[in-house]
Amino acid sequence: MRRVKAFSTSPLGLLRGRVEILQWINSTLQLSLSKVEEACSGAFHCQLMDSVHPGMVPMHKVNFDAKSEYEMIQNYKVLQDVFNKLKITKHIEVSKLVKGRPLDNLEFMQWMKKYCDSINGGVQSYNALDRREASKGGKEIGKKCPPAVSRPVGAAPKPHSSHGSRKKDALSGSNTAQTTKVSSRPSSREGPAYDEHITELKLSVDSLEKERDYCFSKLRDIENLCQFPDIQKSPIVEAITMILYATDNDSPIVEQAEALLTRGKLSDGLNFTIAPTVTSGSRY
Repeated sequence: MRRVKAFSTSPLGLLRGRVEILQWINSTLQLSLSKVEEACSGAFHCQLMDSVHPGMVPMHKVNFDAKSEYEMIQNYKVLQDVFNKLKITKHIEVSKLVKGRPLDNLEFMQWMKKYCDSINGGVQSYNALDRREASKGGKEIGKKCPPAVSRPVGAAPKPHSSHGSRKKDALSGSNTAQTTKVSSRPSSREGPAYDEHITELKLSVDSLEKERDYCFSKLRDIENLCQFPDIQKSPIVEAITMILYATDNDSPIVEQAEALLTRGKLSDGLNFTIAPTVTSGSRY
């Protein structure tokens, strides 16, 4: 059986929005979740894997009624067993997912979406309701998502008393003054779009911070290596140290380092060449 790689979910490229992920979960599993973190119990992840690998997930061990972290962890154990059988190397951060934090759950669901799409283009035909019947709480899970409450079309507005009308007229001046301030704020209808944008920005910042920490740790390792007494005075180490400690004003630093190596190669019998500095791009 071939090994399935852990797909990258870099916010700079492959991330999908919260709304799209919710639509995918609800359409695939025939649910009506309103937040991605509502799927933090692990049961939904198990059924999503069942949708693309029929029969691989023991649905009778999945608990859709899991409330405590202990119960949720049991679901993730089932999911991990499925990953092991399929040779999937993706790490499941159970301790973060069971906390129900939006960003952690969104990021993992984004990976789930990409993986499921890679298997025969996603779900072809899947009866989520029938498959959930074998699970604990599976029959009731769809009923726990209440439909949206809307006001009846024919409902008449409450009558206002004449006293209320006079009071409204008296306050019309102050209400008019406040209209400009209120209109400048985003309406409640724009809430989900703003939330999705903020979530993606936070994920992007988190990825950039990880990238920064990675680069800093590598530079720190190089610096520590250059401080070994046995090699500290060698021309190549001095050139590397010169570049590490250079400031923005030291524009000809590469030329200076090459000159240092040129002087040292006569005694070492070596020929070093420093590649031009790359000012943009990624280490990938």
